[in-house]
Amino acid sequence: MNRYFKLVAILMIAASCGNEKDLAKVAKVKEAKEAPISSEDQLLWVDAQKHFEPIKGNVENPENPISDEKVALGKMLYYDTRLSKTGNNSCNSCHNLATFGVDNESFSTGDAGKKGGRNSPSVLNAAFASMQFWDGRARDVEEQAGMPILNPAEMAIPSKEFLEKRLAGTKEYPELFAAAFPKEPKPLSYTNIQKAIGAFERTLVTPTRFDDFVGQNPGYMSKEEKDGLRLFIETGCTNCHSGPGLGGRQLQKFGVYGKYTDYTHSSKHDEGRKSVTGNATDLDVFRVASLRNVAKTAPYFHDGSVSDLTEAVKIMAKVQLNKDLNDEQAKKITTFLNALTGEVPAFALKP
Repeated sequence: MNRYFKLVAILMIAASCGNEKDLAKVAKVKEAKEAPISSEDQLLWVDAQKHFEPIKGNVENPENPISDEKVALGKMLYYDTRLSKTGNNSCNSCHNLATFGVDNESFSTGDAGKKGGRNSPSVLNAAFASMQFWDGRARDVEEQAGMPILNPAEMAIPSKEFLEKRLAGTKEYPELFAAAFPKEPKPLSYTNIQKAIGAFERTLVTPTRFDDFVGQNPGYMSKEEKDGLRLFIETGCTNCHSGPGLGGRQLQKFGVYGKYTDYTHSSKHDEGRKSVTGNATDLDVFRVASLRNVAKTAPYFHDGSVSDLTEAVKIMAKVQLNKDLNDEQAKKITTFLNALTGEVPAFALKP
């Protein structure tokens, strides 16, 4: 849709709903886009392009090409509770797409009714990451998709063969797998379950005005948002939070300057990647979180120990960069982070 008509449509919707706050926000952005670009904003725009990449579409995987049939199958699997042993859980139980791909709990409840040990990160934009899980033990969304299903504390399916047999005994799945993987002698396989869910998740991208800002024009963000972005860069946050996902591509020690638990007041000390590798150098090492939709995905950190985003910003500045942000500075950065909130693709929501 032409951007002008899209803007008019948004204004009409906001007006018809009587939401004066939304109307004022849209008008403010429109005014900013039409205003002359200052040299200061131009410099910020150029600087931002060094650190970030705008979202331009789905995240492709040459080993798992996206097709309509595969995505439709992946969506069905994503919402299907038959992917858990007793039928209590689906992928959406912990990664609820109606609430930005999370359940807003510190720890999610597994198929057997017990809580897990780490916070469930959002699946939105997850395909931009170069590794999955807090400890980076999966390389991509396809590999990640198959692991919770077999995890006794999560979906508790006893074996790959068990799930293949369960789905093969249904009326719909054999035909859907055959349509999604037409050239394979055995379309309904555990590998293809992973591929279908992965293909679906690769379409779960949420571009925002920030992407328009980076890719096109510094006028696509408000002055307050740009002030927050400027401080975000100056503080050093982009050392880790960069790229299209603003994170997800590095493993970093949580607590470079002091123990993270002294600041998060976590009830338990999670050793991070060390639990996977056994290496002492991996103590407290975690995957850098993506900041896409971060304003909607509380609570924060691997253990969901902090519920307030501004507080999380202050903690990160202190323990990672040894910088003490005051309340005003932290709120400025939080204003920018709110500009990273997009819209969950409508097709992905459960009908």
